[in-house]
Amino acid sequence: MDQPGLPEPDHRRALDALATINWLSATSRVLWPPIRELARNQKKPLRVLDIATGGGDVPIQLWRLARKANVPLEIAGCDISRHALVHARQRAARAGAEINFFELDAIHDPIPAGYDALVSSLFLHHLDESDACSMLRRMSEATGQILLISDLLRSRLGYALAWFVTRFLTRSWVARIDGPLSIRGAYSHSEVAVLAESAGLQGASITRHWPERFLLHWSRPA
Repeated sequence: MDQPGLPEPDHRRALDALATINWLSATSRVLWPPIRELARNQKKPLRVLDIATGGGDVPIQLWRLARKANVPLEIAGCDISRHALVHARQRAARAGAEINFFELDAIHDPIPAGYDALVSSLFLHHLDESDACSMLRRMSEATGQILLISDLLRSRLGYALAWFVTRFLTRSWVARIDGPLSIRGAYSHSEVAVLAESAGLQGASITRHWPERFLLHWSRPA
């Protein structure tokens, strides 16, 4: 999915497949509780940024959850891909969601400050240890209050699930290749813990979630 020069129709189908996978995995519902809890203690709308947002399905789902719970949020999403951003803006417009999408290279560009919560899903496994550690450190420095990372866990079950879902529940040839490869490139629970420690995320919690995913939750010390 990250392949340069990927034709726009193939990229769009891959993003749609990713949205389906995120929906099946309840990614937004896993991210939502700590965001909701933080927002309850705010006197102004909580500002949330989704890094490497892809087609924008995660921030759109967070917006829906916030609206349903009557929780005021200001949500943004960023991605390196202009094709993905066009797709994300179109999806948000269809949903009636007020979300600001903008271009950002999460590896090389400074991560913007001014957000209470920085989140990212299904991005860490694309990075080698050096870049992953760097991104976690820079996100922790930029966030106002919390950092949330949702991603794949490397396991045989995860590989089997990725193979099944991408072949029987999507029509994207890109997703069918990328899904199993992503599991192979993912980190184990213990490796995520080492990354968090190396990035200086003292006190971070790492919890497992179906289907073979983890949530890393770090809060800035008071």
